[in-house]
Amino acid sequence: MKDNRCGELAVIGMKGCEPFTAQVDNYLKEWRRHGGDGSFLIPAECPRFGSGEAKGIIHESMRGKDVYIICDIFNYGVTYKMYGMTVPMGPDEHYADVKRIIAAIGGKARRITVIMPMLYEGRQHRKSSRESLDCALMLQELVQLGVSNILTFDAHDPRICNAIPLSGFDNVQPTYQMIKALVRAVPDIQIDKDHLAMISPDEGAMHRCMYYSSVLGLDIGMFYKRRNYSVVVNGRNPIEAHEYLGQDLHGKDAIIVDDMIASGESMIDVCRQLKEKGACRVFCFATFGLFTEGMAKFDQAAKDGVFDKVFTTNLVYRRPELAERDWYVEVNMSKYVAYLIDTLNNDDTISELLNPIKRIQNLMDKHRAAMASQMQIDFE
Repeated sequence: MKDNRCGELAVIGMKGCEPFTAQVDNYLKEWRRHGGDGSFLIPAECPRFGSGEAKGIIHESMRGKDVYIICDIFNYGVTYKMYGMTVPMGPDEHYADVKRIIAAIGGKARRITVIMPMLYEGRQHRKSSRESLDCALMLQELVQLGVSNILTFDAHDPRICNAIPLSGFDNVQPTYQMIKALVRAVPDIQIDKDHLAMISPDEGAMHRCMYYSSVLGLDIGMFYKRRNYSVVVNGRNPIEAHEYLGQDLHGKDAIIVDDMIASGESMIDVCRQLKEKGACRVFCFATFGLFTEGMAKFDQAAKDGVFDKVFTTNLVYRRPELAERDWYVEVNMSKYVAYLIDTLNNDDTISELLNPIKRIQNLMDKHRAAMASQMQIDFE
C-alpha cells in the first residue's frame, strides 16, 4: 500500500549507469510489486550537439515525485561526438549532465536525492595554498539547485560534509558487502587475530581499518607514505617509500583497505612489502577500482604472487576485461542501493543500513560454523 506521506518513487539513471540502475530497479519491483510496466526508472537523456553543447530532457512529469538520480561521475566508457571526434566523458561532463537533469525537473519534484557513489572532485577536498576547493563547491551547488540529500560511498574525506552543514549528506561504507564477498571467494579464510591482520596503506585510511578491526577483532598495521614535496608529478607529490608500522605478519593473511585504486602503484608496493614481511596471502579491498593506467601492472604482480585477490565494488565503471581476471572479485552493491532508496522513499531511518554490525556478526557466526564443519569433515 502506498504511504501518503511519501512522493511517488522515481529513479533516474544517468548515462553509463544503465546496468546498475536496472539491477536496482529489479529489486525495487520485486519488493513493491509495482504495477504498470513494472519499472520505477524514468527515461531521461542529455543529447549533445556537434559542438559539444548539451541539454537535459526528461520524458515524464516529475511533479510531486520523490526522485533519486544515480550517477557515475567517473565513467569514461561513455563517449560523445564533438567536431567529428569521439570524446570520452570526463567527470566535468558527467557532473554538468547531472545539473542539466535537475534543471529539467524544474522544481516540480517533491524531493531530489543524488546518489553519487564517488564524489566529484572528492580528492580535492581541502586547500593548502591558492587552489580551488572543488568538492565543497559541488556540494553547495547541488543544494542550491534544490537537492535535498546526497548519498555517497566511502568519501575520500568524510569531513567534506561540513561544506553543507544544514543539508542531507550520507557517507555509506561497503564494509559488510566486502566481508561477505571475501568469505565467498576465499572460503578457507580464518578471521581472527592469529591468522589475519588489517593493513592501512597510509595514515588517511586508518579510520577504515579501525572499523574493520573493531567489528572483526583483528590487529592493525599501517604504512606511511614518504613523499617528495619538492616536485609535482601528475598533480601530486610522488611517493618515495612506504614505511611499515605494526606487528609481525609471519604466518598471517593480510587485508589492505583503501577507498580507491587509481594507478595502483602504491597498492602494489604495499602488497610487495607485506609479502616480504612474511604475510601468507594478501587481499586488497578498494571501494572504487579506477585502474587509471590499465591492468598490466596488476597482471604482472598477480603472476609474481605479490597479491592474491583484489575486491572492488560495481559502483563505478570498470573496464569490461577486468571481470576476466582471476585475481579480481566484483562486490555487487545494487541491492544495498535499492535498500537505501526504498527506505528513504518511505521516510524511514537508514541508521541500521549504515551500521551493519549485526549483519557482520551473523555472517561471522555462519562462516565460523562452516569452517568448523569443514575441519570436522577433513579430520574424519
